[in-house]
Amino acid sequence: MKTASKATHEVFNQVPQLIDFDAADYPPLLEAFAREGAQNAVEELHKVGRLAGSAEAIAWGDLAEAHPPVLHTHDRYGHRIDEVAYDPAYHRLMTTAVELGLHGAPWADPDPNAHLIRAGKMAVWGQTDAGHGCPISMTYAVVPALRHNSDLASQYEPLLTSRTYDPKLRAPLSKSGLIAGMSMTEKQGGSDVRAGTTQAVPQSDGSYLITGHKWFTSAPMSDVFLVLAQAPGGLSCFFLPRILPDGTRNAMYLQRLKDKLGNHSNASSEVEYDEAVAWLVGEEGRGVPTIVEMVNMTRLDCTIASATSMRVGTAQAAHHATHRSAFGANLVDQPLMRNVLADLAVEAEASTTVAMWLAALTDRAESGDKDAAALRRISLAVSKYYVCKRGPIHAAEALECLGGNGYVEESRMPRLYREAPLMSVWEGSGNVAALDTLRAMAKQPESLQVFLDELDSTAGVDARLDAAVAGLKQSFSDFDTIQYRARRVVGEMALALQGSLLVRFGHPAVADAFCATRLGADWGSVFGTLPTGIDVASIIERATPKVGS
Repeated sequence: MKTASKATHEVFNQVPQLIDFDAADYPPLLEAFAREGAQNAVEELHKVGRLAGSAEAIAWGDLAEAHPPVLHTHDRYGHRIDEVAYDPAYHRLMTTAVELGLHGAPWADPDPNAHLIRAGKMAVWGQTDAGHGCPISMTYAVVPALRHNSDLASQYEPLLTSRTYDPKLRAPLSKSGLIAGMSMTEKQGGSDVRAGTTQAVPQSDGSYLITGHKWFTSAPMSDVFLVLAQAPGGLSCFFLPRILPDGTRNAMYLQRLKDKLGNHSNASSEVEYDEAVAWLVGEEGRGVPTIVEMVNMTRLDCTIASATSMRVGTAQAAHHATHRSAFGANLVDQPLMRNVLADLAVEAEASTTVAMWLAALTDRAESGDKDAAALRRISLAVSKYYVCKRGPIHAAEALECLGGNGYVEESRMPRLYREAPLMSVWEGSGNVAALDTLRAMAKQPESLQVFLDELDSTAGVDARLDAAVAGLKQSFSDFDTIQYRARRVVGEMALALQGSLLVRFGHPAVADAFCATRLGADWGSVFGTLPTGIDVASIIERATPKVGS
């Protein structure tokens, strides 16, 4: 009988998987909750963190990524059905996200920090899988836009805020919970939604018939959608249910699913509307201002998602460096690797801090604070532009920290890398977000003033920040060339805002490193070029996952 062959080698100096840990054990998140008086939700945040870091939830994300949704346009008998089939793991992720209240729940929550609490949980849970976060985010964002039609809002808002996930295709008002989507862009216009040609024809019963082709409609199995179409009075916003009140299917036909770089668990589709029934939200001709209510909330989630990507990438890099040795020492003890890890951690902390601050601003704006609303308007556009732009380069450097081990799919780093560009593309690419900042300044001049007042609140605390703010103010002196300079100006605004927040609320070592590099220009062109004299030990310690604690 042939005996089993001996092992040819012993596996050592490999890194244990980063599983079964508390993903919420991250100082910038916990400090934001403490700062805003949301201590009542800290234990809930840790509960989400332990679930997100569990082997079970991580496996759900792996399965949803490995088994993308499949479009079925017809059933076996030739009937048109236009349905998308998802892996069961996707539905587990969706069920959990809805039960956690990551969708529309904050709009029905009396807690004064409801939006901040939701943002913190979204940041923690978001590491499991990016794709299902899309319909969750759109459901969150649809509520304030839908309120432009009080009758529709009174009927559907309780279902959009319900913590029950029901994926079955049924008449919306017959269900116990709803998911919402958005159908805006067309192939000839893209971000220029005013160039849309989809038509909306009014009917005698007050409804409209929508006919046209939409180029990028994600989560097409959602229950209801906000759709832009040209009505007699101009571009308008409409509420379109997947299933009509009488139980019949609306005339919404899925042409194909997009074959995307990343976001594989999320179905993004091209949709044809052929006299689909819909109802007006807001006034005719006011489609863009109406749907901007939704866009602003999804921009908040873009910022949160990019910050989450940076936190996860930094955690994976720090975990790897802690357990891997090379050239006679653990990687985490090698001076140059410490420089890289600390630099990655500074970027992640700055991005997380501004994301949570924006969520807290949302709470204040929703309570009626007009200055907070104006400050949020401009700061959302600024942060969406800059934070999302930093995501891809951060993901690339974090992956490189793992070397070849980071280039294989099992590490999940390639998935992180593929996802990173999406946040900058979604809800307006870099140019759109930068120009939208200028638009906010022009249409709401008070928004720039409250922004500068926010920066001035830290005057005299750090000379590098003061110099950056002074330089920023000078950049507004030439409005003739400001569109050409928009990326540079908006980037400087984002850096000054992050620096101001870190100086006020951040860890001293992180604030010092940020101001020295991002504001003081003592920095190279890649990560890992921090100057000497930085307290990298404190920065790395904050970013390293506490496995088993």
